[in-house]
Amino acid sequence: MTRSLHGCALVAGLLIAGTPISSHAQSPSPESPSPQSPPPQLPPPQSQPPQPPPPHPTGRVSVYIDTAGRDFGDGGTQRSTELSTAVTFESPRTDENGLEYGLDLRQTRYSAAGADRVSIYDGFAGARFGGDRQLRMRAGHIWMQDLGTMGALAGGLFEVGQRRPATEGRYRLGVFGGLEPNVYEAGYARDVRKYGGYAAYEQGFMRRHVVGYTTVKQGDLTERSVLSFTNFVPAGQRFFAYQAAEYEVKGPADGLVQPGLSYFLTNARLTASSRVELNVTYNRGRALDARQLTSDMINGRALTAQAVEGLKYESAGGRVTVEVVRRLHVYAGYTRDRNNREDAPSARILVGGHTGNVFGTGFDISGSDSRIDRVTGPYHSSYVSIGHSVGRSMYASIDYSTSLSIVHFLSSDGVMIETKPSTRRFAGSTSITLNRSFSLLGTIDYTIDDTLTELRVMSGLSYRIR
Repeated sequence: MTRSLHGCALVAGLLIAGTPISSHAQSPSPESPSPQSPPPQLPPPQSQPPQPPPPHPTGRVSVYIDTAGRDFGDGGTQRSTELSTAVTFESPRTDENGLEYGLDLRQTRYSAAGADRVSIYDGFAGARFGGDRQLRMRAGHIWMQDLGTMGALAGGLFEVGQRRPATEGRYRLGVFGGLEPNVYEAGYARDVRKYGGYAAYEQGFMRRHVVGYTTVKQGDLTERSVLSFTNFVPAGQRFFAYQAAEYEVKGPADGLVQPGLSYFLTNARLTASSRVELNVTYNRGRALDARQLTSDMINGRALTAQAVEGLKYESAGGRVTVEVVRRLHVYAGYTRDRNNREDAPSARILVGGHTGNVFGTGFDISGSDSRIDRVTGPYHSSYVSIGHSVGRSMYASIDYSTSLSIVHFLSSDGVMIETKPSTRRFAGSTSITLNRSFSLLGTIDYTIDDTLTELRVMSGLSYRIR
C-alpha cells in the first residue's frame, strides 16, 4: 500500500513538472530535463500581416432641387425650379489586369421653357491585360484628362504602358479616334471627327509629363490641329509647379486663322517656411470659336475680322499666405489682368484670412475683400462666413457678401454720370452626414440689388457608393 502511494506521488510530480511519462521508463533519462527544470521554450509562431481588402468600385449619386423666386423693380415676378442629377461610378483604380468601366453623367431639368441639359463626361467599358507591358483598351465616352480641353471623345482608346512601380517612373503611349460629344445635350457634333495620340511619363503619385497631338476635322476641313502639353513637377515637400499649354500647329478653320499659342497656364506654390506659403499664377491665350468659323467656311458665310482674330487675354499675379498664430491664416494677393489685346491692364487686389475653432469655441471664420480697377471704373466685393459643427455629423454656416461696381461715362453735354449697381447677398447652409453612405445639403440664399430681389432655396441628397 505504501509502495503504491509512493508511485502515484511520483507520477503526479512528473505530470506537474511537465515531464513526459513512458511506460517503459520509471525515471527520467539523462538527456531529459529534471523534474525541477522548466519546460523547453518554443519560438512563438510568426504572425502574418493582415491583407488589405481588395479594391471595390466607387461612385456617387446626387440629386439637387433648386427653387428660385425673383421680384423685379418694375413689378414683374418670376418663379423657376431646377432638378439636377449627377451619377458617377467607376471600377477600382488599379493597374491589375481585368475589366474597366466608368460613368460620369450630369443632367438638369428646368421647369421653365427651355431645353434640358445633359453632359456625359465618362461612359466607357474596357480592359487591361499583359505583363510588365500592359495594353489598355476603352470604348465609349472618354474624358482624357491628359489632353486638357481636347480630352472629350466618343470613340476608342488604345494605350500601351508599363505597370506602375512604387518609386521608378513609367511611360505610357496612346492613340485614339472617334466623334466629338456635345457639351450640354446628348449627341455628337455634326460631321466632326477627332483623332490623335499622346505620350506620358509618370513617377510616384505626383510627377507627370504629357505631350499630345490632336486633329479635329469638320467635313473635309481641319477645324483644329493642336499640340498639347501638361506638366506637374514636385520638388520635395515644399514646391510644386503645374503647367498646361496648347499650340495650334495649323491655324484653326483650315489655316484661316494664324497658328500660334492657344493658351498657356502655370501655377506654382512654394512653402517658404512652416508659416509662409507663396503662390504664383500666369495665364495667357487666345479665345475664338474655331468650330463656328469652320462651319461658316463650309456654308459660304462671311467671316468678320473680330471672329477671325479672337480675343487675347493675359493674367499674372501672386499671393502670400502667412500663419500668424496657430490656425489663423491671412493672405494678400495682387494680379494684373487684360481681357483683350486693346484693353489696358487692370489691377486686382485681394486680402483675406481664415481661422478655425476661434478661442476654443468651435466657430470657423473666413473673410475676404477684393478690388478691381477697371477702365470703366472700380469694382469692390467683400465676403465673410461663420461656420460651426453641430454634433459630429452636422456643419452649419452663414455667409454675407457685397459687390459694388462704379461706372463713369460722359453724356453728349460733357457731364459725367456715375452709376453704382450694388448687390448684397445673405446665405445660410448646412450639411448633414446621416451615415457612411447618405448625406444631406441645404442652402437658403437671399440676394438684393438695384433692380431685383431673389430668394433661392436648394436642397440635395447624396448617396456614396464605397
